[in-house]
Amino acid sequence: MSPSPEQPAYRDTEVLRAEFATRGAAIRQRLDDFASVSPGEYFYELVYCLLTPQSSAVNALKAVDALKRADLFNREVSAAHVLGNRAHYIRFHNTKARHLADAKAAYPAIETQIGSGMQGGELRAWLVTNVRGLGWKEASHFLRNIGFRNLAILDRHILRNLKRHGVIRSLPATLTPRRYLAIEQRFHAFAAATGITMDELDLLFWSRETGSILK
Repeated sequence: MSPSPEQPAYRDTEVLRAEFATRGAAIRQRLDDFASVSPGEYFYELVYCLLTPQSSAVNALKAVDALKRADLFNREVSAAHVLGNRAHYIRFHNTKARHLADAKAAYPAIETQIGSGMQGGELRAWLVTNVRGLGWKEASHFLRNIGFRNLAILDRHILRNLKRHGVIRSLPATLTPRRYLAIEQRFHAFAAATGITMDELDLLFWSRETGSILK
């Protein structure tokens, strides 16, 4: 029987379930790690997500470690100098350094919103509106890394895999807020169909593309 318009023709779901059977325990442990991040680390999780666009996740992690050692949160630090270091070079480091300064200045308000009891989707929209340099993907990433769930992080790795499995027909040239939310809704439906949560699928797709379960 052919699928109805309401039931997309997903592909390779058994392959996906087999991969998750192998990596599921490590993925669930990683999600537990996110849920146990202390509020004192939230600022640096935000820093990480502001650094990742168009830079490698590994370099972003190294740069965050350097900024922690310099005590960016409590001291005046030349973030541009740190981000421009060739050992962990971050693209557009001058612009991103300005974003870090803005985020640091706005952090009391950000912290208040995180602790307000606001739901993840509403909090994400607030962050996108109020934190310079934080788009829908980065805001979703930040919230996932501090324990919020069921927000899609639609980077190129995830989108490629959604296309592979028939969730979307083609890779979007751009992601407007409306398109982002539409793809997220399809991702939710796919997760329900596979019996693997969207957050677990996110890390499974990442590990498939990169060979590791990063954050």
